[in-house]
Amino acid sequence: MQRRDFIRNSALVAGAAVVGSAANAAGIIPSPSELTNAAARPMVKKSLKWGMVKEDLSIMDKFKLLKDLGYDGVELDSPDKLDMKEVLAARDKTGLELPGTVNSMHWKLPLSDPDPKKREECVKSIEKALRDTKQYGGTTVLVVPGVVNANVTYAEAYERSQKEIRKLLPVAEETGVKIAFENVWNQFLLSPLEAARYVDEFNHPMVGWYFDVGNVLRYGWPVSWIEGLNKRILKLDLKEFSFKKQNDLGLWKGFDVEFMEGDCNWPEVNKALQKIGYSGWASAEVSGGDRKRLLTIREKMDEVFKA
Repeated sequence: MQRRDFIRNSALVAGAAVVGSAANAAGIIPSPSELTNAAARPMVKKSLKWGMVKEDLSIMDKFKLLKDLGYDGVELDSPDKLDMKEVLAARDKTGLELPGTVNSMHWKLPLSDPDPKKREECVKSIEKALRDTKQYGGTTVLVVPGVVNANVTYAEAYERSQKEIRKLLPVAEETGVKIAFENVWNQFLLSPLEAARYVDEFNHPMVGWYFDVGNVLRYGWPVSWIEGLNKRILKLDLKEFSFKKQNDLGLWKGFDVEFMEGDCNWPEVNKALQKIGYSGWASAEVSGGDRKRLLTIREKMDEVFKA
């Protein structure tokens, strides 16, 4: 190398170092420790359910409110009565993402219902949700796979729901939106190993699990579910649960507790999620309210993320 070239190149390197240091100081370029911490955090995007927003505002102003409060996204129901154009305009204007939707018919018309017409109607609603979600730019539709009750046996719920869901796989492929089953109090798929098997029996990449951390505390431990479901977990719903409130005030009162004040061991949940390599969305599914309440939820989610 010629001497003048060496001097020139050395100056460029020195200049780049100065610029890099200045960018680091300004917070433009994350430090190695920041990159490590970010990589270690399994829950990195905060969302919530649309119905939790209780302010009397337009769609646009609700989106602006949530963005201002520090949320990254919001999940809508589908089918619903919202104007698609207004929703998309609000998304594009604010930058608030729409990570997915929640099917709005799976409780009223379960995929396990004895009536084939009701099951057909539910299938059609999920198909619409898949197409809506594609337009929103989302990646999942949350679906309760079936309900076991006095009129529907466990085996019937299993067989019927899988049969109906298979009808939806071509639409999932077409849209690129996955069907994500959630564990709820439906007396069905009550263990993580069974839930994993249920997903695997489809042998299809467009189905997975939407893991609700708080729902499982009634009959299991989140870490066991996370380890059992592993890579099948597509997204997370977050809520707390208190055994004391359940025992003192009634079963459903167990949910009436703030994040970090119930019986969910959030540090262990984060460790388990990190262990399986999860990194992505977590949506609050708790009692909503006005601006003040929604801010409190977001702040509590920050604590959960960092636990």
